[in-house]
Amino acid sequence: MKSTIMSAIALRSIPIIKSGDDLTTLILESIKMEGISLEDEDVIIIASKIVSKSEGRLVRASDISVSKQAEKIAKRNAFDPVHVELAIRESAAILKIDGVLITETQSGLICNFSGVDKSNAPVDEYVLLPKNPDYSAEQLRLKLEGKTGVKLAVIISDSHGRPWRKGLVNVAIGCSGINAFKYNKGKNDLYGRILKRSTVCQIDELAAFAEPLMGQAGERVPAVIIRGYRYSKGMERAVDINRAKEDDVSLLTEKEKVMGSKKSP
Repeated sequence: MKSTIMSAIALRSIPIIKSGDDLTTLILESIKMEGISLEDEDVIIIASKIVSKSEGRLVRASDISVSKQAEKIAKRNAFDPVHVELAIRESAAILKIDGVLITETQSGLICNFSGVDKSNAPVDEYVLLPKNPDYSAEQLRLKLEGKTGVKLAVIISDSHGRPWRKGLVNVAIGCSGINAFKYNKGKNDLYGRILKRSTVCQIDELAAFAEPLMGQAGERVPAVIIRGYRYSKGMERAVDINRAKEDDVSLLTEKEKVMGSKKSP
């Protein structure tokens, strides 16, 4: 049986990104500096923070007026009022405000502080998530392919917490050139049974695979090339991962939870 190898290659020579920087050029320059050649079906995982910075999604604290709602939430939890205000502005809905500030973003992500972050941002500035991560991923892929002639997939990643589990995990918030999911329905298991359902979120898996190299602090690895993974291609996007509210058990009412438990065998 032939061995299957997946590799993750860190791009360490990408400089600190500023507003208006051409990410495509900087990524390709980094690849050249490190003696790497892109290959067809490589997957490039790019940290959302450098995408946001290049798109000018930086906000100065001094430019923000804090609302009474933000002040109340901040005081209740000893949070930074400006951070709270920006999270509210970036949200479509506020879901929890006790000890955390869980929101639903305009693009449908459920995350803490709407993904607004101060880490790895200039002093007194905050980084917002890309406005449309799927679009950003598509534009980066098209430019990279146009300059190299290589067929690629691009995933924009960000670190998020998870319901019922501790610790952050790198997840995909944007993608292009790759389906969000890989479907195992119809395949046989070890005993010949046909799988009736099995949907894998392959872009989240790949984002998590890259995270040990990218890190959370000052590692200076904002992009990783993944090679050797045979992915499903198509038109699905990261926004398709967001679970519909009626299917989300975390959003069920107490009555619905009780009724659901009574139906269980």
